[in-house]
Amino acid sequence: MSRIACHTLSGVAIAGLIMPMVGKNGRQAIIQWWSTALLQILNVQVQVHGTPPPSYKTARNNLLVANHISWLDIHAINSLLPVRFIAKDDIKAWPLFGYLAKKSNVLFIERGKRQHAPRIVDATRHCLQAGDNVCFFPEGTTTDGSTVLPFKSSVMESALQAKSTIWPIAIRYPRMDGSINTEVAYAGETTLLESIRCVIQQAQPVVELHFLAPITAHPQAMQAKRRELTQHIQANITKQLKL
Repeated sequence: MSRIACHTLSGVAIAGLIMPMVGKNGRQAIIQWWSTALLQILNVQVQVHGTPPPSYKTARNNLLVANHISWLDIHAINSLLPVRFIAKDDIKAWPLFGYLAKKSNVLFIERGKRQHAPRIVDATRHCLQAGDNVCFFPEGTTTDGSTVLPFKSSVMESALQAKSTIWPIAIRYPRMDGSINTEVAYAGETTLLESIRCVIQQAQPVVELHFLAPITAHPQAMQAKRRELTQHIQANITKQLKL
């Protein structure tokens, strides 16, 4: 636990003192390093299946779409491709981690405010058109990994408007016997501290990132309704997870 605290405090210092002084690629390199180091401290093994997006040095205008199980999801993805995440605004209040989220340019959604949807769509579209890579979890919450909740479709409109490449990701935490490791999930009434302790207590938890075939903004995709596209992505992720 002390190593996690030290790494978090170093992240706060770097975010406040160094990141404002470097360019976009420099910030992404720092985020990738920090997430990779955190996973190493936690002894979490990331297994990549399929073909992920290219390096942050060349990747532009990509929207990553994934099911959501744990806060580990964020660091696993950032260890491969640092992105701007879309998250609920209550994360701002998290001690230290909320500060890191703000410094990582997270796009915050106001919980329970439907009128905020057009603003987050516009903000996401602007980021994508500016060349940023964005990730969002359309379930809107976490699960224990044994199910996939219905995907919300509003943010998908941003990718269609920005003619982005959409990368579906199926996230899974397996046990040694192949069953689902529900103990690493940050879901239900589990607190963040309890979730961190559960991860630490495991010998070597594994997170699988299954990158499905990317969807490019060709005319057929642009003509598809966002709800149909969202349902198609959800079905493919669910199929990959065999749920």
